[in-house]
Amino acid sequence: MPRIQLLRFDHAPALLAFERENRAYFAASVPDRGDRYFADFDQRHAALMAEQATGACFFHVLVDGAGEVLGRVNLVDVADGAAELGYRIAEKAAGRGLATAAVREARGLAVAQYGLTVLRAVTTLDNPGSRAVLARTGFVPTGEVDLDGRPGLAFACNLLVETG
Repeated sequence: MPRIQLLRFDHAPALLAFERENRAYFAASVPDRGDRYFADFDQRHAALMAEQATGACFFHVLVDGAGEVLGRVNLVDVADGAAELGYRIAEKAAGRGLATAAVREARGLAVAQYGLTVLRAVTTLDNPGSRAVLARTGFVPTGEVDLDGRPGLAFACNLLVETG
C-alpha cells in the first residue's frame, strides 16, 4: 500500500511527472496550475522546501513501492494548532481508497508529528468523491464557499475526536 512521505528535494522528478501526467484530470475539478508552474517547477519546488522548513506548511507525497508519486496531501497555513488540508490523487489511482487512506495518515501525522488539533478543507459541490473522502475521515461541513466562481463547501475536522 502506498504511504505518504514528507516532501523532499529528491521527490522533484517523480512529483513533476505526476503533475504533468494528471494535469488535464486535475483541471476538471480544480483550477489548472498554469504553464508557469511547469516551466518554473524547480524553483517552485525549492520554494516549497524552504516554506516547509519554517513549519508553516507540511507537504507530502503519496508514493508507491517503486517510488512513483500517486498523490499529494498537504497541510498548509499552519497556525494556532490548525492547518488547511489539500490533496489530489492520480487519475490511474483514483477509486481505490488511496485518498481516504492518505488523509487518515495525514490526520495521524498532524497530531503526532505537527501538534495540530484542527484541520480545515474546501471542495466544490461538483466533486462528490472529495466530499466523500472528507466525510469518511471525520470532516464536517461548516458552510458554503465560492471557489474561483464555483460553489463549494468548507469543512473542519477536530483531530482530538476519533473517526472510523
